[in-house]
Amino acid sequence: MFGIVGVPIIEVAVAAQASGIKYVGMRNEQAASYAASAVGYLNGRPGVCLVVSGPGLVNALAGMANANMNCWPLVVIGGSSDRNQETMGAFQEFPQVETCRLYSKFSARPSSLEAIPAVIEKAVRSSIYGRPGACYVDIPGDFVNLQVKKSSVKYVECCPPPPISMAEESAVSRAASFIAQAKKPLLIIGKGAAYARAENSIRKLVDQCGLPFLPTPMGKGVVPDNHPCCVAAARSRALQFADVIVLLGARLNWILHFGLPPRFQPDVKIIQVDLCAEELGNNVRPAAALLGDIKAVTEQLLEHLNRKLWKYPSGTQWWTELHAKMKSNEETSKALSLRKQLPMNYYAVFHHIRELLPKDCILVSEGANTMDIGRTMLPNYYPCHRLDAGTFGTMGVGLGFAIAASMVTKDRNPEQRVVCIEGDSAFGFSGMEVETMCRYNLPIIVIIVNNNGIYGGLDAHAWKEIMELGEPTTCVPPMSLLPNAHYEQIASAFGGKGYFVQTPEELQAALKRSLAEKHIPSVINIMIDPRSDRKEQDFHWLTRSNL
Repeated sequence: MFGIVGVPIIEVAVAAQASGIKYVGMRNEQAASYAASAVGYLNGRPGVCLVVSGPGLVNALAGMANANMNCWPLVVIGGSSDRNQETMGAFQEFPQVETCRLYSKFSARPSSLEAIPAVIEKAVRSSIYGRPGACYVDIPGDFVNLQVKKSSVKYVECCPPPPISMAEESAVSRAASFIAQAKKPLLIIGKGAAYARAENSIRKLVDQCGLPFLPTPMGKGVVPDNHPCCVAAARSRALQFADVIVLLGARLNWILHFGLPPRFQPDVKIIQVDLCAEELGNNVRPAAALLGDIKAVTEQLLEHLNRKLWKYPSGTQWWTELHAKMKSNEETSKALSLRKQLPMNYYAVFHHIRELLPKDCILVSEGANTMDIGRTMLPNYYPCHRLDAGTFGTMGVGLGFAIAASMVTKDRNPEQRVVCIEGDSAFGFSGMEVETMCRYNLPIIVIIVNNNGIYGGLDAHAWKEIMELGEPTTCVPPMSLLPNAHYEQIASAFGGKGYFVQTPEELQAALKRSLAEKHIPSVINIMIDPRSDRKEQDFHWLTRSNL
């Protein structure tokens, strides 16, 4: 349970701890709701966000909206005004149940204390059954210290895991035929496949059928990025020229350019695998629509393709084209990463980070260039080991996600590291959560790639010249932040470790020391060239091409 306490839910947090629930007090309800949703993604059952009424709940709406967009389970419990003060202008009175209906799958206030267990069970069940998402339970202030006879409480058992559904056999057979006839096939692996824990089935499909695959940002690691069939380095080429595309837990939204020309072939055959019927056919009508659990449907597909004894040949013109483009893009990135001049560029920073990161670390990433370039430069080898701005493109999620991941690893594997890589602008949204990390002894490594601004800022000399022009609000470019800001001192203020880095040698030394620290967080503030940008072939997915 993540939250910020106050009237009327202080006693709820205390009671939660007394019953054995771990409570993590955050510094902002947005970060608390982001953290709780990330626990849902990592565990497959919802984390809980506990917030106060009115403004506290409004802050948590960001996490609810983000969870719904990402299809992650989350339960938000909000305190509200006493029932006998409704419509009277009570303290922080707000139409909370009605408001949350816009951002959740289920929103309700229990009719009585006795009904609370049944409502909580429905919220948990609704959050994980069907397409996962956020749910809200409203607790009036006068409920908190009310007493009832225990015998009158309507206790219910915790809901079982979601039922597994399979696709129609005729649709699976049709999909298998399209795949077997494809000249230029492509698998796209989304975060829905990671959430479904379908990695073994999908890995078997890739290995046995020799299919090229492309992970979406949070689909990375379902099949390791270093697998020979991974074509992420030729992303645009693979999308634009594939003739049959299998979507495994991925949606044809802005991240995949809606599946439309010129980014896709006009006559591309889409095989869509999804557990949500309403998603099938969005933007492009699929040649085959497979409704069901990603893992179960992948196994159905594999069974049909095995009957055909089919494997995509490794010597096709399609593979030749993809390998050539991958080699070209990788060589360009490598040349940028090996540049020696200072300040460093993004590629040089990620090159040195990649050399030292443990293969099993959970990577959290947000920021514009920081996230996009990091996605291409930092490999993932395991599912659910990358968390980022996601479907909603939300900035400010990073530190909340990192705290959630650290709490999960603390239980599962205390030696596993969580590394949160932030742009300097992104860090500003939730930087005070470093205190939360210090308070709970979470050895998270926060790496800030600092270019003095949003997308890019000014160096100290240019900043000085700008300031001499007059009033800052009329002269300072809107994307600029204070140059050479010492964000690492936030860690030092709360008892963590802070490092200010300007050279590759300083970066390597700081990261090694941070990895050796097992009990407190570290913040590494890396100064880069404010003019550093993506390579020409690696422009933003939404607006440009890396052909």
